[in-house]
Amino acid sequence: MRKKIVAANWKMNLDLQEGTTLVNELLKNAPALSPERQVVIAPPFVHIAQTAGQLAATAHIATGAQNCHHEGAGAYTGEISAKMLKSAGVQYVIIGHSERRQYCAETSEMLAKKTDQALSNGMQVIFCCGEPLEIRDADTQNAYVQQQLEEGIFHLDGSQLSNVVIAYEPIWAIGTGRTASSAQAQDMHAHIRAVIAGKYGADAAENMTILYGGSCKPSNAAELFACADVDGGLIGGASLKADEFLGIVTAMTNS
Repeated sequence: MRKKIVAANWKMNLDLQEGTTLVNELLKNAPALSPERQVVIAPPFVHIAQTAGQLAATAHIATGAQNCHHEGAGAYTGEISAKMLKSAGVQYVIIGHSERRQYCAETSEMLAKKTDQALSNGMQVIFCCGEPLEIRDADTQNAYVQQQLEEGIFHLDGSQLSNVVIAYEPIWAIGTGRTASSAQAQDMHAHIRAVIAGKYGADAAENMTILYGGSCKPSNAAELFACADVDGGLIGGASLKADEFLGIVTAMTNS
C-alpha cells in the first residue's frame, strides 16, 4: 500500500513564535496516524531547527524544507545546502514548486541537481509539477507535465525513485478564479502514474505517492482524497491555520 501524505507548505509566512505555536496546536490535536499515513510540515528556513525539535518524538509528523541549493557547498550567499537541512533534522524537501520555477527562474537542469542533492543526503523529495493556464487552455497539459517529470527525475534509478513523492499543482486553478474539479485532478494523477509506469514499470507506479497541490481545503479534501490516484495533498494557505489543516489531515486519515 502506497503512503498517504499531507504536507504543509507555509511559504513565506509566520514568524518563529507563530510557527512554534502552530506546531504545538497540531501536536496537541492531530488525529492518530497509522504507519501508512504521514504529515509533513515545511516551514521557512528560520523555523526548521525549532520545528524539527518539536516533532522529534512524533513518528508520523515529519519536518520538511521548501527548497535546497543545487550545489553541496560553496560561495552561494544566502543559500541553504541539503547537508545543512539534513543536519537540522529535515526529512523531506520540496523541489520545483511552481512559485520557484516562476519567480526564481529555476530550470529543469537545476531541479534535477537539487533532487540529487536531497537524495544523496538521505532525505525524501516532494517533486512538484503542473501546468499554467495557457497550457491547460491549449489542452497540452499531459505532454507538459510529462516533460517536467522526464527532465527533473527520469535520470534517477528505481531505488532513488522510491524516495520521491510527486506533487501535481494545477497552476491555472490557483488565484485565477477557476477551480480544478476532482475529476480533473484524478485525470492528471492517473496520467502521471502512467508516465511513471512507462519508465519504471507498473510496481514503481503503483507505489508512487502522488499529491494534489491545487487549493485543497477541508471542504473538498475528502472528495479529492477519494480519487483512486490522489494520495494526499501539498497544502499552502490552509496549512497556516491549525483547524483547517487538521481538517485536511483528518480527511487523509479516513481515505
